[in-house]
Amino acid sequence: MYSHEIDYNIYGDDMQFVEIELDPRETVVAEAGAMMMMDNDIEMETIFGDGSRKGNGSFMDKLFSSGKRVLTGESLFMTAFTNAGNGREKVSFASPYPGKIIPMDLSQLGGKLICQKDAFLCAAKGISVGIDFRKKLSVGFFGGEGFILEKLEGDGIAFIHACGALIKKDLMPGEVLKIDTGCIVAMTKDIHYDIQFVGGIKNTLFGGEGVFFATVQGPGSVWVQSLPFSRLAERIFSAAPNLGNNRKGEGSILGTIGNLLDGDN
Repeated sequence: MYSHEIDYNIYGDDMQFVEIELDPRETVVAEAGAMMMMDNDIEMETIFGDGSRKGNGSFMDKLFSSGKRVLTGESLFMTAFTNAGNGREKVSFASPYPGKIIPMDLSQLGGKLICQKDAFLCAAKGISVGIDFRKKLSVGFFGGEGFILEKLEGDGIAFIHACGALIKKDLMPGEVLKIDTGCIVAMTKDIHYDIQFVGGIKNTLFGGEGVFFATVQGPGSVWVQSLPFSRLAERIFSAAPNLGNNRKGEGSILGTIGNLLDGDN
């Protein structure tokens, strides 16, 4: 498996984007809707699956491989961006929410990376994007955001994104770390991953941290985000009923007068 070699730069702080520079005929693949801008000679093509050499089998093989991606909430199709010009061309992809974009060189990570289901942003052509099934039923039924995980395989660079701040934890053999299931962004292939019951009636009913958490055991590396997107969305949704009432002047006298004139009160 040989992936295209790509050069890149990451810009921004909280709302980042990655600019990828392609040599002639080089290709990068991305999730639909991730593209931010591209040079004139970049050609865009919707493809079935991830475009990796691993998916060059029969139509049914491609259908099965792509169909598994539907379980992660992703589309059957991806978009390929190819440099059709004679010089170097650039294409940029933006993070879908505040956080960090992380470049992952799979050749330095044993050729495989496990990540949360919505973490993948884009990758050099040749990277295989699939799903990683958890073997234990407890992980399947109670894993929450951490149950259906994506796996990235190959020898090139893939880009994933995290929400909020990001930290990398390197675990020694046998070392265990307990993490909120939604806070896990990615882990190397040798990490042992499981779901554990929090325990205790008070913890379960009143703890506010959920009934289950993830346990990861080394050796290997784990990338952890401070703010799962589901938690961010929940906070925004809970505030939504009040947004309309405070949209003018944020509670100022002029805002109140405006609301009266508009008939809001």
